[in-house]
Amino acid sequence: MSEFADCGRQAALASDMAPGPAELAVVIPTLNERENVAALVDRLGTVLAGIRWEAVFVDDDSPDGTVDLVRELGQRRSHIRCVQRLGRRGLSSACIEGILASSAPFIAVMDADMQHDEALLPRMLAVIKERQLDIVVGTRYGVTGSVGDWQRSRVVISGLASRLARLVVKAELTDPLSGFFVITRGAFAATMRDLSGQGFKILLDIFASSPRPLAFAELPFHFRPRISGESKLDTLVAWEYVTLLLDKLAGPIIPVRFLLFAMIGGFGVLTHLTALWLAVYPFGIRFAVGQAIATTIAMTGNFLLNNLFTYRDRRLRGRALVTGLLSFYAVCGLGAAANVGIASHLFDANHSWWLAGLGGAAIGAVWNYAMSSVFIWRSRAAAVASRRAKARIASADQSPARRNSLSTSAA
Repeated sequence: MSEFADCGRQAALASDMAPGPAELAVVIPTLNERENVAALVDRLGTVLAGIRWEAVFVDDDSPDGTVDLVRELGQRRSHIRCVQRLGRRGLSSACIEGILASSAPFIAVMDADMQHDEALLPRMLAVIKERQLDIVVGTRYGVTGSVGDWQRSRVVISGLASRLARLVVKAELTDPLSGFFVITRGAFAATMRDLSGQGFKILLDIFASSPRPLAFAELPFHFRPRISGESKLDTLVAWEYVTLLLDKLAGPIIPVRFLLFAMIGGFGVLTHLTALWLAVYPFGIRFAVGQAIATTIAMTGNFLLNNLFTYRDRRLRGRALVTGLLSFYAVCGLGAAANVGIASHLFDANHSWWLAGLGGAAIGAVWNYAMSSVFIWRSRAAAVASRRAKARIASADQSPARRNSLSTSAA
């Protein structure tokens, strides 16, 4: 098998490693990167010869068998490790979990697609140690760095995203969106509890979340073209970048999910009014019927947009999507009732129609968001805890002691 053609040479490289615990952990998030794993391990073994290192692949349950190959390699070389994640996705959160899974004092983060230059790792490690820095960043925009064969449109988008990063990062980084860096354990530990873990830009998250300015250096590298597999960049990646910026700008005050939920709610108001106008005027439907149709269309649109964007990491699919939609109708119905009740009370007390309207809308929005988060888009951890609790209750009800107790009581 081609993936194991160099196994003997890789094993020899592993044996040349200095004895003792790993000094450098290379954290590599993966999703459908099976074709790149063996070659990347081979390259790391070459450039890191003489350094105590380990590779921690963090895989988001790739259907192409990435995790199986990593485990095969790990059976032959103990410094190749795997963290398999179930039910959650995201490069930043994968990097966080990979760093926490290692005890190495220095951690490198790089992609599995071999677009980052692994040959720079020894120099990055040497610089961070010699200059006692917190982090060393590989930059595509240094004097001798480059973005490779990017299309003009991608260069423009990357430049715009870098300028937006200045809103939350004050450090003079030339490449705040780089995904290639080495960081000390201490610098990460001081930051990790404030990380949002959203999206793909973990470096930006670290700099924006650090309680103090980080001592850093940048080393240029050439961004290489992807050899195998497919790029993960899409329009939803751009959306996740926006949510990361919002979280760092307003997160301490207002949860970013609520901001997104409210934004989609505002769009739903426009959808409602448009559908109502179309129903009443062009189609001549009675107002009450048109209102009901417009309300259903707006709620359905809000649900689908929230499922796609606001709760992307908890997205409902299949049968859960249908039951979630029905639950969303119920939640929004109660929210509408709360909206009308609070608004009527405020209007009777203050006689200010706009203040009463805003108050009712605010209560309705908070209700819809809170109930949706708890009952419709529950986190995986909460769902697992709920299932375990139900299983324990069922087990207790079926236990011999329980049955004997019930029999004795019946007697």
